[in-house]
Amino acid sequence: MKDPRQNTPGDIRLATAEDLLDVASLMLASFVEFRSLYTEEAFLATTPSSEQLADRMREGPIWVATTGENKVGTVSAVVRNEDLYIRGMAVLPAARGLRLGELLLNQVDEFARRQNCKRLMLSTTPFLLRAIRLYERAGFKRTDDCPHDLFGTPLFTMTKNLEG
Repeated sequence: MKDPRQNTPGDIRLATAEDLLDVASLMLASFVEFRSLYTEEAFLATTPSSEQLADRMREGPIWVATTGENKVGTVSAVVRNEDLYIRGMAVLPAARGLRLGELLLNQVDEFARRQNCKRLMLSTTPFLLRAIRLYERAGFKRTDDCPHDLFGTPLFTMTKNLEG
C-alpha cells in the first residue's frame, strides 16, 4: 500500500459488497494496537468479519474513506427509531491525521439529516482517546445511556442532537 499521507484528504463513498473483505482487514489493522485492552469477545465484536459486515450492510450503510486506490477508513450506521447509531468507525494508523474521521462523521451526519433523525449516537471505549477527541470536536457529548460494557470491556455512549 502506498503511503496515504502522500495524497490529499480522501474521498468518502458507499461501500459495496466487493469492499467488505478490505473493510474487515482495515478494521482489524485499525484496532489491533488496542487488542490487549479489550476482552477477546469484545475485540472480535469490534473487528467484524466480511460476513458480519455483509449483515451490517443489510441493516444500514457502510462508507469507506479512500486515498488514491487505498481504502483507509470506514464507518457504518443504522437507524434506530429517531436516532442514527454510528458503529464500526476506523481509520488506519498510517492515515490518521488526514481528517478522514471528520469526513466520515460529516457523511454520517448528512445521512442522518436526510433520514430525519433527531440524534446521532455512538458507543466507545474510554481508551480510544483520539477518537473521543474527534467526537467531542464534532459536537458529541458523553451520556449515561447504555450500553456500559461490551463483553466485559468498558463502554460509554456519546450523543449529538441534530435538531435546533
